[in-house]
Amino acid sequence: MGKNIRVAITHGDTNGIGYEVILKAFADTTMFELCTPIVYGSPKVAAYHRKALDLPTNFSIIERAEDAQDGRLNILPTFDEEVKIDFGQPSKEAGEAALKALDRAMTDYRKGLYDVLVTAPINKNNIQSDMFHFCGHTEYIEQSVGEGQKALMILMNDTLRVALVTTHLPIKDVAGAITKEAVMEKATIFHQALKRDLRISNPRIAVLSLNPHAGDGGVLGSEEQDVIIPAIEELEKAGIQAFGPYAADGFFGSGSYQRFDGVLAMYHDQGLAPFKTVALENGVNFTAGLPIVRTSPDHGTAYDIAGKGIADEQSFRQAIYAAIDIWRNRKNYDEPLANPLPKLYHERREDGEKARFTVKKEKEQPKS
Repeated sequence: MGKNIRVAITHGDTNGIGYEVILKAFADTTMFELCTPIVYGSPKVAAYHRKALDLPTNFSIIERAEDAQDGRLNILPTFDEEVKIDFGQPSKEAGEAALKALDRAMTDYRKGLYDVLVTAPINKNNIQSDMFHFCGHTEYIEQSVGEGQKALMILMNDTLRVALVTTHLPIKDVAGAITKEAVMEKATIFHQALKRDLRISNPRIAVLSLNPHAGDGGVLGSEEQDVIIPAIEELEKAGIQAFGPYAADGFFGSGSYQRFDGVLAMYHDQGLAPFKTVALENGVNFTAGLPIVRTSPDHGTAYDIAGKGIADEQSFRQAIYAAIDIWRNRKNYDEPLANPLPKLYHERREDGEKARFTVKKEKEQPKS
């Protein structure tokens, strides 16, 4: 049996429900059979949450990710300062604590000290600083460890997978960001993620329209004719099964999403509002397209219930399961491609007889 998968967990906003769902998830000791968790955060803050919420979960304090123990919830301190906990209240202090944990996790990923990353929710406003000027985790992680690759946000559960062409954009900017190139780029990343990360051999992708009623032939907008349909046609030529564009209301209302392996939405709420209605408590946010496997629960900081002990850890638990599954799927998908067969070439004999295949060998190096 191989070593446990090492799961890095960033604690998120310290005034939200991050520690509650982390501690509740690992109160079930069978979780340690699946992974070795390393929480990037603060033992003092974790202890405060544990006492306030009367949770039973024990943890070990480590100084380096390399010291993480199997069978334990490991907490790695990412800052020394005291942090005031004020449940349900956004504060600059809580944002700074979230960023320090995330930044240390990025550093350790570059060193190869863990396998996958699961992030607890942040407040996108109070985390902003000279170091963090992004719309969310996705964009920050893409720049930090993306190695030039483009990220794709996918919200998923067992029955529905929704990806977004645009993510954290104001509505007034969405139409300008919907280009043929953007739709094709995101659909291509989605297609590859469905194959490699989720092991769907020949995925079918439904593409949603931007405008109501899919533009009604141009009466309600021209993006469908000018941008989305040409993109779908190009994707089909490239061997990607893309269909649509479908008007979002009828598509979700009729249950048509059940006939597809993935749904590509044009903007945030178009895809996420129906997803969260269908997914209930088991949705997962997966950042596809990057070398790192990163997931998170599909909920936010939930300030309204922070400190009350009623947060449901199911989405966080599913995020851990998904990260482990995706990591294993990538390994299994990539393994056969790691050592391709030697290149073959035709060799024709001088006597004109039928050519035969010969293995092309590497040129021998002279002996020293």
